[in-house]
Order: sequence, then structure tokens, then C-alpha cells
Amino acid sequence: MSANTLPRLRRGLVAAAAAVFVAAAALIAVMVPRPADAAQLTQITDFGNNPSGIEMYLYVPDNVAPEPAMVLGIHWCTGSAQDFYSGTEWARLADRYGFVVVYPSVTRSSKCWDVASPASLNGTGSDSVGIKSMVDWTINRYHVDTDRIYSTGISSGAMMTNVMLGVYPEVFAAGAAFSGVPYTCFATDDGSEWNSQCSQGQIDRTPQQWGDAVRTANPGYSGPWPRMQIWHGTDDDTLAYPNFQEQIDQWTNVHGTDQTPELSDTPQTNWNRTRYGGTGAQAPVEAISLQGVGHNLMANGMAAKALEFFGLTAPVDPTTSPTTVPTDPTTGPTSGPTGGCSAAIKVVSTWNSGWQANVDVTAGDAAISGWTLQWTWPSGQTISSSWNAAVTSSGSAVTAEDVGWNGAVAAGQTRTSSWGFIGTGASATPQVACTPA
Repeated sequence: MSANTLPRLRRGLVAAAAAVFVAAAALIAVMVPRPADAAQLTQITDFGNNPSGIEMYLYVPDNVAPEPAMVLGIHWCTGSAQDFYSGTEWARLADRYGFVVVYPSVTRSSKCWDVASPASLNGTGSDSVGIKSMVDWTINRYHVDTDRIYSTGISSGAMMTNVMLGVYPEVFAAGAAFSGVPYTCFATDDGSEWNSQCSQGQIDRTPQQWGDAVRTANPGYSGPWPRMQIWHGTDDDTLAYPNFQEQIDQWTNVHGTDQTPELSDTPQTNWNRTRYGGTGAQAPVEAISLQGVGHNLMANGMAAKALEFFGLTAPVDPTTSPTTVPTDPTTGPTSGPTGGCSAAIKVVSTWNSGWQANVDVTAGDAAISGWTLQWTWPSGQTISSSWNAAVTSSGSAVTAEDVGWNGAVAAGQTRTSSWGFIGTGASATPQVACTPA
């Protein structure tokens, strides 16, 4: 019996084991500093039924609304709740708009979500049940507006977003999937952790077949279906680009519309956006194809566009200057005294073809208003992509400068993960020279 045809059972059963899978690449994260006096990420225990032993972390902004919206922020393979919290813009956006963010976190060694087992795909056990328990706990504790519950994720988290909307359509108003695959695409019934056919884009089903997968998981459901926003890079070599169209096929069919877009535009260079079933910012399905971009597609401004799709904010220009990022109130004025500084490269993940690192910048005895970093690679390493810094390379020599909003550091303080990059070659942490602005 395939995962597509299993009946949906949500009470009384817990799967004996949960399948996991291992992803082939790490994700680029947009590193956003947190204000010193802001609310903090908090772990919640005993939140309810949790068959696979995943962890729950919660961010409640100081200005939380009386009946707030809720966003699930689901991390990538090798990631964690803490990584998604510190490495994306969602907590900052929560500070601005007053919603709460639930950050689920995998505890299995792969740090990947179970998007393959029949239990998880049908709400009978494993990760989907545990995440649903987190949602229920937060609704009860913070009087969440149940008409405004959303999910977003990157890579494995995008796949899990598809699963959560497919299994629990009555719970979610919308989702935003960054580099994902359709619901049930990764399905296995033999305990396998990885579905190579799906990851390579070799599963090609009709829109009707994809839509039936969602409807079969929800027999008798007659309520509204969640809206879906889909992001994918044309050069994705981890979860191949054909999965972009397969997701469009699935969610347009679920919504009873065809695959001909009602609107096509280019909101930003190399962003090809299509909307289905409507032309507005909250169309039933919105898809953004990023030309020439690989699996590591997340960039500054994308979360704000997802929030606009959710309907939690007024339209946001994706090129809005990040000077609106909250800054540490103890940071000295940009015209104030300068002092020495230091910096350190910290490797956060590695894989066969590369590695990811974040860079911390520490001010000396006086506050600094900006920084320039320089180092030399020891063994031919290169930077293939970076975020939140202006990076230039000449042979093995690297120079990186702040981009304005992340330049200021208070005296004696460290701006953790001030920027980051994806490296090629063997991971390395050479000594970094820091010059204050």
C-alpha cells in the first residue's frame, strides 16, 4: 500500500519508528543580529504528543498581539531551531508585526525532517504529529488566531511545510516553501531515508494525481485549502528544478485552478513570478523561479515577501534597505569614536562539495561604526557565495566589508554571525585581520 492511498488516522496510533533522510547540501541563511533587549528564543517541553522526540522552541515578541498570528519556521537538513532563529529574518519580522514564531527542531543525527514515512505523511505519527502538537500548545497558551496560522521552511523544512499543509489543511491558512518538493514526492514504504527519484526531479505526475494525494489524506474535508507560495532556483542540484513545477501542479489542482498563470511578472532581477487562481498578493498559488540560482537560494528580503503572501503585512519591496533592521540600543552612534576590532571565521556545516561558515566581529575598547576584514586562504579555498558583506577576492586573498546596517558594534561586544559564506575546498579558519571604519 503506497503512502498516497493510506487513510488518514490522527488519534490512537503512534508509528514504531520514523524514517529520516540525509540532504546533500547546506542552506544559505541571512544572518540578522538580535537586539540586546529583545525577547528571546525559549525551549518548550511537554507540549503534547511527540512520537519522534523532536524539540519545540518559541519566539514571542515583546509587542505580541492579543490574538496573534503564528508562523512555523522549519529548518533545513543539518540545521536546528536555533539556526533558523538566528539565520533568518522571521524573528525580526515578528518584532515588527506582533506574531509568534514556533521553531521545531530535529533531534535525529541527520537533522532532517521525516517527509518519507507513511506515519508522517498521513498524520499517524512521527514528525508531523509532533509539530501539530506544537501548534496546538501555542494556540492554547497564546490565544492564537486560528485563521492566521502559517508554515515556512527551507529545503527539508520546505518539504515539511508541504507535508504539514497536505496533512492538516484545516489548520494552516498558507505556506511558503523555499527549495522543496510536493507533498508525498519523497514517500517511501520500506524505511528508506532518501528518495532519489524525487530529489533528481524524475517523478512527473499529473496535476490531478498530485492533487489527489492531498485529497486522499483528507477524506471528507470540505473546508478551504491552504494557499501556497513556492520558491526554487533553476540551478538547484540537490532538489532538482522540475520539483518547482510539480509543486505548482499539486497546489493549483488542490485549489481547482489550472496551470496557466493569471499573472506573470519580474518583481526583481532574475525573479520570475507567476500567480494562479488570482492576481493579487494573496493568490491561491504564487511561484517564484530564481534564474541561475542553486539550492542555497534564501536571501535578504525573501521572508518579507513570504509575509506579504501570508497577508500579515502591507506589500514590501524585496530590495528594501536592511537599515530597518533593529540595532542594539547600546551601540554607539556611527559618528562616535572608533577602536580596534577582531574577527573569527566559524565553520557551521560541511558536506561533500563545500561548507558553510559564519563570521563574528568583535569591537575593542571603543565602539566601531564599520569594519573591513582581510585574510588569505591556506590551500586554494574559494567563496562561492556570501550574504550580508561585500566580498572581493584576488587569488587566495579575501577582503570583506560590512553593508551598513551590520557595521556598528558596541565597545567590547561581539556581533555574532555578522555575515556568512559558502566555501569550496577543505574547510578552513585562517586568521582574520579586522580594520574598523
